[in-house]
Amino acid sequence: MKKAAVVLSSGSARGLAHIGAIEELLSRGYEISSIAGCSMGSLIAGMYASGRLAEFKEWMKTITFKKMFQLADFSLGVGHIVKGERIIEALEEVAPDINIEDLDIPYCAVASDLASGNEVVFTDGSLYHAIRSSISIPLFFRPVIEGKSVMVDGGCVNPLPLNRVARTPGDILVSVNVSAPYEKNDLSVDTLGGHSLHHRKKAMEYDYIRLMDRMTDLMIQNNCSLMQQLYKPEVSVSIGMDSFSSFEFYESDVIIEKGRQAMAKALDEYENCIL
Repeated sequence: MKKAAVVLSSGSARGLAHIGAIEELLSRGYEISSIAGCSMGSLIAGMYASGRLAEFKEWMKTITFKKMFQLADFSLGVGHIVKGERIIEALEEVAPDINIEDLDIPYCAVASDLASGNEVVFTDGSLYHAIRSSISIPLFFRPVIEGKSVMVDGGCVNPLPLNRVARTPGDILVSVNVSAPYEKNDLSVDTLGGHSLHHRKKAMEYDYIRLMDRMTDLMIQNNCSLMQQLYKPEVSVSIGMDSFSSFEFYESDVIIEKGRQAMAKALDEYENCIL
């Protein structure tokens, strides 16, 4: 049996591609011996490690644009828009909580501590506590406060935690990065909201939200790239950050299939090299 230590990146709705990537990996005869993830990657990794990935996939097919709003427990709290409790309650109906140390394979999730600036690594305790901490997108989800720690999305410090996955003798390192550089590789008129060169210039000058998004994307992309250089995966799957928007959860079938195709291509390249 071919063994794989799998690492899943942050990426919001694009993280649904992790499901297709995992399914393709398994269909090709690989055993996932350990798994780690960040943000949406921590959620998909947790669903797989708890044996509930199929149930989660079917639940995602029920998610519509309207249901996304129903799952968002909006809050007037300072510093966040959504409390994040309702989505965890919905997930617990799909897959009950479990302690990480009781999972069948080693699992790891990462979050960021705003107070200390450090990475928080979860390898034991409540699975959903780890996931809720890891997915806490700053300014969107309410941070998870524990003692002196103020935990937010792990993508702030380690969006592709290749250094955190447990390794076993004979395994290969598999990286699934859905926060890769833009596939169009430009700041297009559509990306910046303009309709001509003049409007593009005006958008770059005045559309602060999109420019902030772009700067955040660049930081995440570069952190992922650096991690891949330091911990070189044998199989590397990359999906650009511009392939789907962060909240297209209602497009689960399309996103999952993109992940499957990307993993198939990466495995073909790897297996052709070792033959």
